[in-house]
Amino acid sequence: MQTERTGTEPDLHGTAGAAVITGGTGDLVAALDIGGTKIAGALVDLRGGIIASARRPTRAGESGETVMAAVTEVLDELAAHPAWERVRGVGIGSAGPVDAVHGTVSPVNIPGWREFPLVERVVGHPTAGGLPVVLIGDGVAITAAEHWQGAARGHDNALCMVVSTGVGGGLVLGGALHPGPTGNAGHIGHISVDLDGDLCPCGARGCVEMLASGTSIARRALRDGWRPTGDDTSAAAVAAAARTGDPVALAAYDRAAQALAAGIAATATLVEIDVAVIGGGVAQAGEVLFAPLRARLAEYATLPFVRGLEVRPAQLGTDAGLVGAAAAAIESLGLRPRAGQL
Repeated sequence: MQTERTGTEPDLHGTAGAAVITGGTGDLVAALDIGGTKIAGALVDLRGGIIASARRPTRAGESGETVMAAVTEVLDELAAHPAWERVRGVGIGSAGPVDAVHGTVSPVNIPGWREFPLVERVVGHPTAGGLPVVLIGDGVAITAAEHWQGAARGHDNALCMVVSTGVGGGLVLGGALHPGPTGNAGHIGHISVDLDGDLCPCGARGCVEMLASGTSIARRALRDGWRPTGDDTSAAAVAAAARTGDPVALAAYDRAAQALAAGIAATATLVEIDVAVIGGGVAQAGEVLFAPLRARLAEYATLPFVRGLEVRPAQLGTDAGLVGAAAAAIESLGLRPRAGQL
């Protein structure tokens, strides 16, 4: 564990839809970022500074209890840090959908978790010791982080997305984080953009996630004839090939960009956002993704009130989910520092 980054006071205006169980003392929060590939945890101060971190693989294809065991290991490692005694509560950003009202999660990319009582299990574990727990979706978490400290800061209406093993998102509307009643508002990965597309694990067809996730990009490239130079068949390897001009790799990213553009434009048309922030592993492809995304967005965002929509890369990198989960906990538990304490 080590110091990783520092931040500033959260600029949030409520987290309606977050599941909260109360109690605790101190000046830190613990944060969990749960996705289909990894489970990360951190101790975070009230300015968003990460002072300690832990990480385990999700092993999403195994049983729900195996995944929960990884969560427990992350919490146990954090609890071993001397600063744990200062923790006031736990913020969780989980792959979705989530049910923040009942504290359960049903991540599309973690088959062993269906209506899994995550909040109850965290509260009941000896490590957490009955601390308050706040649950939000991972897309809402990255949105909270980027609006607080990143690329959406200063924007009153924004969509922030994580494009990785899955595709999630969250909204800032009227200057406030807008998770919705159950914590799933802005879940752009499951907007259908191809009516005759492949069946998604969520049950619908042609979802953005089925076209734009890292897994989908790699699968499409392989299906269309791309072959890696080694054993790496990840989306990152496809991006590397695209940078050399490989036409199949470029086409796979263009297709992903088209799906993202369609979903972003639909969202902007519905709620009038002025910026879309893209983070997650796929966004690390840089201009391999963002150049076709901007071009495709111009084809979809055609009405006058959405033509000025800007697409930006996220600024917080792999810390975003943790910082966002912490921000939601800080806000929901009333832990925002007074101005004189900054």
